[in-house]
Amino acid sequence: MNYVIGLGEALFDCLPTGRKLGGAPANFAYHVSQFGFDSCAISAIGDDELGQEIIDTFDKVGLHYCLPKVDFPTGTVQVTLNDKGIPQYEICLGVAWDNIPLTDELLAIAKEAKAVCFGSLAQRSATSRATINAMLEAMPADTLKVFDINLRQSWYSAEVIENSLKHSNILKINDEELDVVAPMLLNVEVHPEQLIATDKEKTLQVCRQLIEGYALDMVILTCGTNGSYVITKDEYSFVPTPKVEVADTVGAGDSFTGSFIAKLLQGASIKDAHETAVKVSAFVCTQSGAMPVLPQEYTQH
Repeated sequence: MNYVIGLGEALFDCLPTGRKLGGAPANFAYHVSQFGFDSCAISAIGDDELGQEIIDTFDKVGLHYCLPKVDFPTGTVQVTLNDKGIPQYEICLGVAWDNIPLTDELLAIAKEAKAVCFGSLAQRSATSRATINAMLEAMPADTLKVFDINLRQSWYSAEVIENSLKHSNILKINDEELDVVAPMLLNVEVHPEQLIATDKEKTLQVCRQLIEGYALDMVILTCGTNGSYVITKDEYSFVPTPKVEVADTVGAGDSFTGSFIAKLLQGASIKDAHETAVKVSAFVCTQSGAMPVLPQEYTQH
């Protein structure tokens, strides 16, 4: 079986409207599965009610998973929304996904990987970081590896980011994260609002420096309401962001990544995959929580 893997945190977003299952890698795996792929969410859970709820939810939506139980509570995040519906996160420490154990089952799944998406957040702890790196190294050479950088609070370092980029084909980053990463790795200052709005060439230049510096195939740069780019060494795609009635933006970026990778794996062009990703992400913004069912018009091959 060829798996498309979401590797890292699986947790509950505790929203003003109630508790919703999330975590960027789990969200990614869920959205890819809606396109007909054998997706697998890999994380760790506690031997508790929330851990069982994650299993029950994944069973209900038909998502494969490998969720070792560990002696830590299942992860939760307190999410508050600002006046624009943008989430602010308070991420609990000492939780199950900080302690993902490297098991024979995980390594066996890694050897069957068709694609994987992982981020920086689950690498904040030495245990999960070592497991993630071991799995990435066990994957076949032609596995599509997506580093969805997903900077949260202070849970990242230049060392983790650089090592992750060296394991990746694709970097997924947003404009605010580029503002952090460009000075850190390239010694280049960028000002996202100004850069995206007025200087497309500099945007492309900075992203291509990352592509060349870390031997990437492409950079996906999302810029909120200012649109999104998919940039390769030789070309780029830009798609504006549709105006929608926003319920919340939790998981919108993960749905973008999942649908983009799913379309690429189906053989779509970068432009077609990008356009689908934008439509899916806009739809998810109109729904509460990170894992709504997508309309068939987006997921049909």
